[in-house]
Amino acid sequence: MHFTQIRNATALLGYAGKRILIDPMFADRFALPALPLAADPTLRNPTAPLPCPVERLLDVDAILATHLHYDHFDGEALRRLPKHLPLFCADETDAAELRAHGFTDVRPLPPDGSPLAWQGLTLARTPALHGQGPWMADLYARLNVRYAACGALLQAPGEPTFYLAGDTVWFDGVAQTLRDFRPDIVALNACCARLTQGGPIIMGADDVWQVAMAAPWATLIATHMEAVSHATLTRRTLRAFAEDNAFSERLLIPADGETLSL
Repeated sequence: MHFTQIRNATALLGYAGKRILIDPMFADRFALPALPLAADPTLRNPTAPLPCPVERLLDVDAILATHLHYDHFDGEALRRLPKHLPLFCADETDAAELRAHGFTDVRPLPPDGSPLAWQGLTLARTPALHGQGPWMADLYARLNVRYAACGALLQAPGEPTFYLAGDTVWFDGVAQTLRDFRPDIVALNACCARLTQGGPIIMGADDVWQVAMAAPWATLIATHMEAVSHATLTRRTLRAFAEDNAFSERLLIPADGETLSL
């Protein structure tokens, strides 16, 4: 399999002979509004440019959308992606929104985690906790976005099991997925995104370490790095942390535009 880091959570996955686009955000650098509760509320998004022309990201076999926050599926992606492509998403609510934007083959992943078969592979929804604490529901309501997010598990004969944790912190749902499926490759959204209220809303260095300890057999990929204004962990700092804690040989931290062969 091949994993190409594009920018933020956007990636191209080559798996079982298919090209799957993950969480497309196509906007030019600084084209999207600032996030009011980021550390710098004036910094517009995304903070990094695309490393390739958008046209390269349109020639795919399917799309996987873990949720519809602007940094995972933006307006430019909604406008430019071919509407006939199979589009796997988190739930029926997201599916209805995507259909309203003209997508004609939207396939929500079953909420019970049962696998959805497609073209010789299966995709299954995995649980995600996009931040935690009593402040979360109020915060997301103020930002007028949904709290829900998910991860995904991909399996196919002759391929490594691939687990995309999605926008989540470390919690029992991630631990259970690791125990139940023993994925070979685990991609972690790991920039420790956080707002001025509450704790991190996706994984940071300590969460990545928890995954490394819980799945000592797995190769880890750090994605969702250095491209949004609420990111607080850099690639350099995460790499140093992994070296200090003796798991750097299992943690891959690709640059934007870099392809990993796994």
